[in-house]
Amino acid sequence: MSAPGLAWLFDVDGTLLLTEGAGREAFAHAVAATFGVRDDLSRVAFSGRTEPLILADILSALELEFADGQERRFWDAVFARMRELLGPERGYLLPGVLDLLDAIEREPAWMKILLTGNMTEMASIKLERFGLTHRFEFGAFGEMAADRDALACLAVARIAKEHGIPAARCIVVGDTEHDIACARAAGAQVVAVCTGSKLRHELAALGPDLLLDDLRDTAKLIEWAKGVAAGDRMTAPAPDIQR
Repeated sequence: MSAPGLAWLFDVDGTLLLTEGAGREAFAHAVAATFGVRDDLSRVAFSGRTEPLILADILSALELEFADGQERRFWDAVFARMRELLGPERGYLLPGVLDLLDAIEREPAWMKILLTGNMTEMASIKLERFGLTHRFEFGAFGEMAADRDALACLAVARIAKEHGIPAARCIVVGDTEHDIACARAAGAQVVAVCTGSKLRHELAALGPDLLLDDLRDTAKLIEWAKGVAAGDRMTAPAPDIQR
């Protein structure tokens, strides 16, 4: 009998990597280039949200609106500036990421998906910078759905249709309340990591299936995931891995 399939759905920012604020800077640059308005966008929440929703909040906060053709030029400016900002000296992969991806790849029936609020082009820029371009089978990106919940549902439905893996054997890995909420909306499991903007007690209060300080304890994480794949994760409480 073949091993049961398992799908890992990874958030990008704060989960796989950090860009040290490059995304916010790129958006601020595009606002200045498009509208002539200089603002650091510190009032706008970025973490865990889709970039189209972030843009909507920026326009609302600054009381701006696009004229014909301006939105396309805005996104082009965001992406161009992001490529400039995200050079070799900026940003880093988070602890344990490469080891975890390697461990998942050693399981023939397991797959790795991106589930990110980043636009497709923005995600591509980040993955290329950190050498992750070919580590994922496919992705669900910010422009594909109205919000993170809908995006997760879209990804889980595609996994079920194309790979026969049900929602109960999908694991969302993320660092914000939005990752936990979207996993619940899609019927998936969720691993919350404290490597982004949220504190441990904030994530713990939302009841993720597994709460980690980071992704370094690969062996315990893979052991837990094998329980999910086997359908027996409820036979024992998930380990609360701390450092």
